Amino acid sequence: MDSVSPHKLKNISTNIFFIFILFSTNLITFFLSSTFSSSYSILDSATKFVSDTSNLPAEFLTFTSGQKLPLGRNKNFDSNTIYPSIGKACTLFPNELRRYMTYDINSSCPDDEILAQKLLLKGCEPLPRRRCRPAAPKNYMEPYSLPDSLWTTPSDSSVVWTAYTCKSYSCLINRSKMQKAFDDCKDCFDLKGREKRRWTALKSNGGLDFTIDEVIGAKKPGTIRIGLDIGGGVATFAVRMKQRNVTIITTSMNLNGPFNNFIASRGVLPLYMSISQRLPFFDNTLDIVHSMHVLSNWIPTDLMHFLMFDIYRVLRPGGLFWLDHFFCIGDQFEKVYKPLIESVGFNKLKWVVGRKLDRGPERDEMYLSALLEKPLNNSW
Repeated sequence: MDSVSPHKLKNISTNIFFIFILFSTNLITFFLSSTFSSSYSILDSATKFVSDTSNLPAEFLTFTSGQKLPLGRNKNFDSNTIYPSIGKACTLFPNELRRYMTYDINSSCPDDEILAQKLLLKGCEPLPRRRCRPAAPKNYMEPYSLPDSLWTTPSDSSVVWTAYTCKSYSCLINRSKMQKAFDDCKDCFDLKGREKRRWTALKSNGGLDFTIDEVIGAKKPGTIRIGLDIGGGVATFAVRMKQRNVTIITTSMNLNGPFNNFIASRGVLPLYMSISQRLPFFDNTLDIVHSMHVLSNWIPTDLMHFLMFDIYRVLRPGGLFWLDHFFCIGDQFEKVYKPLIESVGFNKLKWVVGRKLDRGPERDEMYLSALLEKPLNNSW
């Protein structure tokens, strides 16, 4: 067999080398073009989202546009421009947004509480500010003085009733007897009914109904001072805590009832916000967060996970999270919610699981009541 000359071997090696270089160059070019194409696609989508304002109302654009600071660059936020904050989802509902932002500047706002609340619940939170005056009750009367206001039904003249089925507090108090349709917290406005008995037991006896004094007693006296009640109805929890020198802010929506007006008339603080919004408190500041019934399996799981970590965030080290009657179905508890809650990092002070039997045992409905503590050390 003839041997291959060194010259031919050299040519073959050179050709293989150039083929390798050519293949590598094409591969790199393909990779870079795909990457940049994808990046530009994302960028184009983002730019389109920001720049496509043709379907947005002019007053909305006036509010959301960057505003130059009169004194120039501010070192606190390293800019000479300020951008008012709104919910990202506001722009997803241009028709409702246009109705909300259409009004006469420096005049009266439209009577559109239902529209505003629907926008907010869809994710347009916070709502954009407006340059108009909201409707106020006719013949407004001053609220009752403390402490009488805590357990006295306010005057009907403290509310603009147009957004609600009921047009008086008397109707709201009696609607649990008169109405068959569902209403949120149907009997909450009756301060002489079940509200009067909430959180009054002296001992929980190991059951789901923890007492306020048992919860406060888990910490050194006087160290539970300020806190938050998420979805607190008509703020009876805040009233009970106020009577123990603890200040509680209550978040509530106005779901077919003037919950925020009622809370304020009682002499405690309402906060009109949904469970979707980031809690408006700085890290490590609150002594206690409470929530009864509102946090349950109707909330998407990822949203629930974010919310639990947000509660952890605002609690100070050693702060308490009282999860009061969390509702779910039996298999959901073990597979989803128990590991979700445990993943956040709270210490368990009390953890009671019980069956909800009022609609029949075949539904396998469950409640969890838990008293959780943010660790004093290494809570990050």
